[in-house]
Amino acid sequence: MTITNELLEELTNAYGPSGFEGPVRDIMRRELEPLSDHVEVDGIGSLIARKDGTGDSPRIMIAAHMDEVGLMVKRVTDGGYVKFQALGGWLDSALVGQRFVILTSKGPIQAITGMKTVHVMTPEARSAGFKRDGMFLDVGAADKEDAVSRLGIRPGDPIAPDSKFEALNGSDYLLGKAWDDRIGLAIMIEVMRSIQESPIQGTLFAVSTVQEEVGLRGAKTSSFLVNPDIGINIESGVAADYPGITQDEAQERLGNGPGIFLHDTTMLPNLKLRDLVIDVSEENNIPLQFEVLAGYGEDGAEMQRAFGGAPVVNISVPVRYLHTHNGIIHRRDIDQAAQLVARLVQRLDHDTVDRIARF
Repeated sequence: MTITNELLEELTNAYGPSGFEGPVRDIMRRELEPLSDHVEVDGIGSLIARKDGTGDSPRIMIAAHMDEVGLMVKRVTDGGYVKFQALGGWLDSALVGQRFVILTSKGPIQAITGMKTVHVMTPEARSAGFKRDGMFLDVGAADKEDAVSRLGIRPGDPIAPDSKFEALNGSDYLLGKAWDDRIGLAIMIEVMRSIQESPIQGTLFAVSTVQEEVGLRGAKTSSFLVNPDIGINIESGVAADYPGITQDEAQERLGNGPGIFLHDTTMLPNLKLRDLVIDVSEENNIPLQFEVLAGYGEDGAEMQRAFGGAPVVNISVPVRYLHTHNGIIHRRDIDQAAQLVARLVQRLDHDTVDRIARF
């Protein structure tokens, strides 16, 4: 596998809140165009790269989303503080005391979430925590006029977490924001690279979707353009290998290989496709973890129900601390997930897809 830490760093450091994925799309276009026969962007911004194989069938769609959880400027107060709207599923506690970047027409503006100091709070207030309705961003502005005129902050401006990539203390544990789902994008690039010397039978569509965190919107529009016969979604899995989380809540562990979702709120996988994933993992000595979640939602759901429906599976890389400024993944899981998806794509010839899709 040739996924470099430099590519991972570039992808995770890029700012791309839901609906504002431009910097990430630029990276994906740069990486995918040399590997594709055609690249287009749909009406809401998803990037669709097509690689032709030796025949017209099957139409295989692999997908990963470009957006990350973020915020949006709601208004600027008279004092020059920024009130915001959340984009995606944040816990209130994950927003407190963090650095953000407001992406204005004048360029990026540094900001932090302000909060009342503990010294003036009642004991009851200290234990109650902070609610997002009372939060604000401090941008170092003297007043509203300063924030608007000098810094260029306007309602609707996107706001991204400010957190940088690091190989944690020189280890194979990689720290960064937005692994959900920049890790899927990196794997998708590697899969496209892997088929250059071994063409597949049908057509492969590598789709970098937008607005997953606010309702799987890009997966819906792109799935209707692609009209896949079969789909593979590449996502972040929910690691459960740290204090305070149980194996009943999530089952994946860092360093134990890629995962396959068997249940989430939005999708149940095709079981024949599940079995093929298991077979491919065993044949290639790739460890495979199983994930059954009570919550979660992912792009595979829209791929699955476009037009008349298609078999879809969600393959994941375990991530600790999803939807925060700092997530952790393991280098080995990345490489094994890319190998698994590449081998799986090679197996999806016309007869295999027809068998999987037949009830």
